[in-house]
Amino acid sequence: MFDSLFGRSKPTGRAGSFLAGDRAWLALLLLASLLLYLVNLGGVPLRDWDEGIYADVSRTMLKAPAAAQAWLYPMIRGQPFTDKPPLLYWLMACAYAIGGVSEWTARLPGALLTALSVPLLYAIGRELFATQRAALFGAGVYLGMLPMVRHGRLAMLDGAALCFFLLMVYCLLRARRTPVWGLGLGLAFALVCLTKGILGLLLLGVVLVFVALDCPQLLRSVYLWGGLVAGSLAVGWWYGAQWLHYGLEYMGYVGGEKNFARVWKSTDQNQGPPWYYLLELLKYTWPWLIFLPQALVLAWRSRAESWARLVLLWLAIFLVVISAMATKLPWYVLPVYPAIALAVGHYLSLISKAAPRSWLAGLVLLAVVGWGGCLYFGAFAAPGDRDLLATVLVLALTMTLALVLVRRSGSQAALVLLGGSYCCCLLFLLSSHWVWELNEAYPVPPVARLIRRWTPPDRSVYTSFALGRPSLDFYSDHRVIPASSSELAQRWQQEAQPFLLVDAAMLKSLPADGRLVLGSAQGLTLISKLPEAGLAPLTSVAQ
Repeated sequence: MFDSLFGRSKPTGRAGSFLAGDRAWLALLLLASLLLYLVNLGGVPLRDWDEGIYADVSRTMLKAPAAAQAWLYPMIRGQPFTDKPPLLYWLMACAYAIGGVSEWTARLPGALLTALSVPLLYAIGRELFATQRAALFGAGVYLGMLPMVRHGRLAMLDGAALCFFLLMVYCLLRARRTPVWGLGLGLAFALVCLTKGILGLLLLGVVLVFVALDCPQLLRSVYLWGGLVAGSLAVGWWYGAQWLHYGLEYMGYVGGEKNFARVWKSTDQNQGPPWYYLLELLKYTWPWLIFLPQALVLAWRSRAESWARLVLLWLAIFLVVISAMATKLPWYVLPVYPAIALAVGHYLSLISKAAPRSWLAGLVLLAVVGWGGCLYFGAFAAPGDRDLLATVLVLALTMTLALVLVRRSGSQAALVLLGGSYCCCLLFLLSSHWVWELNEAYPVPPVARLIRRWTPPDRSVYTSFALGRPSLDFYSDHRVIPASSSELAQRWQQEAQPFLLVDAAMLKSLPADGRLVLGSAQGLTLISKLPEAGLAPLTSVAQ
């Protein structure tokens, strides 16, 4: 059935090592991606949840005594942290050891790995496509994809895991003519699993289905299976160490509740309809969404060729699986973007004459959005938002120039879009808005400084703010626990010296007698009680 659907394989990539021109392009792509992924990296605070949690776990690894073995058994606030394997935490802790604990060092390992994925995608394109031009266009499209750039710069696991997956794909493609590269595939598989757990199994499934349909002779390669066995042993060593340390309860919790249970039930209310990820692609794949339908049609018509077979299987398998999962999170779709970039890049590389008129509507829409954004940010936006003016101006100019060129030369219009998308991403990252989730709640650093200054190291803080904020825990180096009004009132009555972070309404409801106001920030007030006899007076414990 599969043979009739996809036809026989027709490899299109060149056979041989990288040429001098390839090495030059690899270096140029690496420099361009490093600039994009590292500029203003520490310019905004860490956001809640993943960034705050992983930064805290990595700091604990660095500061914990050797006897605690925090490098092998990660911890957070004195409790075991078993959600994900530790590879990226190790790298973040090493960055802390070299450059100190900061936003920049927390984000650096993931950003570097995601930047490396750009030249890696070019290398994949050189294995798949007959022309260097197609590989360059694919890498250029990928370089200007805002979701990849934004999430790859965060202190999260997804950019690093995607880089290791692209390494898997590259090793597989090289193994078709040099079987020893199968060992590298197994190593890359281990890196994915030691970064993001069971995601490695899904990505390995994509790779093995492609092998079965495109180059089944590799299924008999001792290098391929030897590499996978070696990689599995490395992953098994990690999970085995956790099992021996925590017992069967660990395997049930991590294997069930924290990983596989995400398939059939949503975690932390992160849910959505089956078309959730299609909407994500519709929102964030511009301007490449204009060309995606034609690119997919071309891939389907070329499905007997290796590049098309890989792209179609990659998109179909991964999108179907994550769309069927009950848990939905925007960054789960990131592994789809390299496949889209390869398909769109190959399509753009073939447009050498007048571009199709189907491009016009999308370009007109984006040009109108760009010029409308110029008007808004130039005349009506608040001063703090005007740093976006340069971004939307470049967007408007790019789309307008592409419209002018689209009827003359499709290739020139494509080059303008590649360059303009890169510049738009770069200017946006230079602004203070690239982590827009920070606007969802009060700024953390001022509140954290208040807590760190007045709260003893071994004390928890209870707050009237309804949601837990891991970034506040990280910056304050204290556990800040949400509590109801009744629980806060009870703690105030029963504890000799509580530390409460409350809003104005809660502050008013608590008795004023014996209250010690330690300070206020962002509409929240940190209070405690006047010390009773025998208790040391409260003094500033940190600056």
